[in-house]
Amino acid sequence: MTLTAAVVAVGDELLLGDTVNTNASWLGGQLARVGVQVVASTMVGDDLPRMQVALRRALQDAEVVIVTGGLGPTSDDVTREAIAAVAGVELVRDAELVQELTDRFAAYGYAMPAQVLQQADVPVGGTALHNPVGSAPGLRLEVGERVVYALPGPPHELQAVIAVVLDELGARSGSVLRTHTVHTSGLGEPTVAELVEQAVAVPAGVALAYLAGGGAVRVRFTGTDDDVLRRLADEAAAVLGDHVWGRDGDRLDEVVHRALAARQATVAVAESLTGGLIGAALSRLPGSSSTFRGSAVVYATDLKETLAGVPGPLLAAAGAVSAETAGALAAGARERLGATYGIGATGVAGPSEQEGQPVGTVFLAVSGPSGAVVRTLRLPGDRDRVRALAVTMALDLLRRHLAAEPVVP
Repeated sequence: MTLTAAVVAVGDELLLGDTVNTNASWLGGQLARVGVQVVASTMVGDDLPRMQVALRRALQDAEVVIVTGGLGPTSDDVTREAIAAVAGVELVRDAELVQELTDRFAAYGYAMPAQVLQQADVPVGGTALHNPVGSAPGLRLEVGERVVYALPGPPHELQAVIAVVLDELGARSGSVLRTHTVHTSGLGEPTVAELVEQAVAVPAGVALAYLAGGGAVRVRFTGTDDDVLRRLADEAAAVLGDHVWGRDGDRLDEVVHRALAARQATVAVAESLTGGLIGAALSRLPGSSSTFRGSAVVYATDLKETLAGVPGPLLAAAGAVSAETAGALAAGARERLGATYGIGATGVAGPSEQEGQPVGTVFLAVSGPSGAVVRTLRLPGDRDRVRALAVTMALDLLRRHLAAEPVVP
């Protein structure tokens, strides 16, 4: 039986945009793995009456309510009060929690403010959930036939506390939702959907979703039968062809590094508009130094010549933002940084055009032992989005180039 859950994220900082609510997406994935389907997710500020309204609505929507945030030691942390009020019970101070808090502050050599002890308040009938990395414990309280879990807001604390919650919910649900995902690039979401739905018949009990972002489109199948999900993902991957760069938990940079390692090859970058972002992506993975040589950030036009080796006459004739310059950057990165492959990137991220090229114009190139390939793109969005999309497209261009190269036995 799949349980339903509603997530209520608490905090003015979430509503004001000071903090991004990453907990909601993380919780959705964790709950799905233990057979709990999130059917509602909302954010509410540090306002006691509004929190009560949000909690009552969540209790109507789902069998399980998970509240994040508002468990700290300050006057605006009123999640405990809101849960107790909705349940119609009082808060009582737990002596064990008081001792834990006292011992924690003593161990750090800090004087404990009196207000910290509000973190030891527990609704009557509820239980505290141990927090091994913070001072605010979580809470569990049954409200009629529903159950409410309150978890700390900081992601590292939430993730430390939730293990016992997931174990309990998994035992209650008796089923586990599974997912199989196909990662693609180079096609828009509507085109991906059209191709998949023409070729793949999705049976009852399986949910199909398309998730677009960062220059990639994910095709996700969710259900309980792992064999069925794997077959559907295989069928989707077959129809999407070389636009597929990975499955399930794959990341594009990891896929590229694996392909380089299989060929005993390395890559270097000469990048302009991305300002080092391609190099940052290629150096994210631990151990990446075995396949990534480095990146030359040649933002200024003269550095394209002096650092990356782009010939001066070529720059003068074609301009800094051109397919020719991108190709020369890739060749220069390969030669000057001693790599098997080179990536070159130049373009116009905005906010204004450059050399007559409109914002979003990007030229990418890959140079390798068997030749070079250059790609011209028109990317949408503001400056940050153009730069982020250019990184994805550059890595994908290298991936495609490597796919045509032999693997070292």
